Amino acid sequence: MLDKLATNQNRNDELPNIELAEELIKTENQNGINEIVNGLKAKDKRIANDCIKVLYEIGEKRPDLIASYYEQFLELLVSKNNRLVWGSMTALSQIVELESRNIFKQADKIVFAFHHGSVITVDNGVSVLAKLCKQDLKYEEHLFPILMQHLQECRSKEVGQHAERIAICIHENNQRQFVEVLESRVEGLPAPQQKRVRKLLKQIYNI
Repeated sequence: MLDKLATNQNRNDELPNIELAEELIKTENQNGINEIVNGLKAKDKRIANDCIKVLYEIGEKRPDLIASYYEQFLELLVSKNNRLVWGSMTALSQIVELESRNIFKQADKIVFAFHHGSVITVDNGVSVLAKLCKQDLKYEEHLFPILMQHLQECRSKEVGQHAERIAICIHENNQRQFVEVLESRVEGLPAPQQKRVRKLLKQIYNI
């Protein structure tokens, strides 16, 4: 399977990786997927980068095919290769509902990457944490305060998008805190962001 990766075809675009992901989905080739997962350890950074691309492309359509590799994705959250970090957080955001118990056990790795990662890592980290909160009240107890602190402190241009990602775990018992944080931010946002947040607040008021 590795011979089909973009790097091994001397390609600079992602199309071969996307096509490989589609092939693995269509054939449900678990051995092939396992080979791609092993490729994450390749000494050639380009190979590893191609492999994570293939895996989260699979995860977007068939998260069940990559869910069992949650350990590998969690381990890569502390990689020195930023591409592997945000790619793994993307994959985790796709499989977290399927492996919530096991992923929550190592939530410290997610929180670390969430606090120290790139923009894409943080974006997908919000989704991972929100989906965990939605799965279990115990998870929410530990992780919801982290999301609220982030929403209070994140950049203005992130408030709307991240609030929308968090909204999936909002219910009548945590609604008030969520609304209070958003209302404390909304006046300081640019007009398009204000509109986005106010639209979300209207939806939340109806919970």
